[in-house]
Amino acid sequence: MNYRETLDYLYSRLPAYQRIGKAAYKDNLDNTIALDNYFGNPHHKFRTIHVAGTNGKGSVSHMMASVLSEAGYKTGLYTSPHLRDFRERIKINGVMIGEEEVISFVEKHRSIIEEVSPSFFEMTVAMAFSHFAASNVDVAVIETGMGGRLDSTNIVSPILSVITNIGHDHMEFLGDSLAKVAGEKAGIIKPGIPVVIGESKSETDGAFTEAANRNNSPVFFADRLLSCTLGRFDPASAGRKFTVGGTERGEGLSGVIPLSGDYQAMNLV
Repeated sequence: MNYRETLDYLYSRLPAYQRIGKAAYKDNLDNTIALDNYFGNPHHKFRTIHVAGTNGKGSVSHMMASVLSEAGYKTGLYTSPHLRDFRERIKINGVMIGEEEVISFVEKHRSIIEEVSPSFFEMTVAMAFSHFAASNVDVAVIETGMGGRLDSTNIVSPILSVITNIGHDHMEFLGDSLAKVAGEKAGIIKPGIPVVIGESKSETDGAFTEAANRNNSPVFFADRLLSCTLGRFDPASAGRKFTVGGTERGEGLSGVIPLSGDYQAMNLV
């Protein structure tokens, strides 16, 4: 198969939420665990930062991966969905997984794909984790797809969990209130692992503090500790100046961000 045929095979054979909707959603991690065992538990071979939330989790994931890469770490990044090319989902230091690697992965492991019959998302998570392990990344920033507790990415044991914010997100799956949605997102909080909450809300704070306390995990509400100001978009620098500061941060941190939306102030915090 060539690259186009490989993608056609994945899209046509594997149920994808964007294509068939609710039928693609599974209320367990059985397929993910089966694939993870088959591939030798690749997620144990690198450190992870796990990111969930309703909005902003993609931007936050990209920002953190960029910072880690600039700091000299070989950094994997898994996000979804993609805009133009499937390979956008799986990157190392900003470089997408190669077409030949996608083809080889599917051809080599076609038997387990057909045996387990995972969802499209479950298969892409397995591909990403295998690619990161084989490439010996130092750390990978992993964005959840939908929810948290039952998300295929939630087999990782991260060094940090991040939940950006909570909105009316896939409530047919995650619950009919913001508190219930928050409870599902809080499922990424692991025992003893710090969690950063991007936006505090009276309707959702309790779900996060309860989950953190249950797991003996330090919890930090970013918007209570820091604030961000954004300047106007500057065409010359193709970005906006920002300053992040707080009571414990002195004069703060300044720089330029190549993103235009005002909501990026919350993501930067």
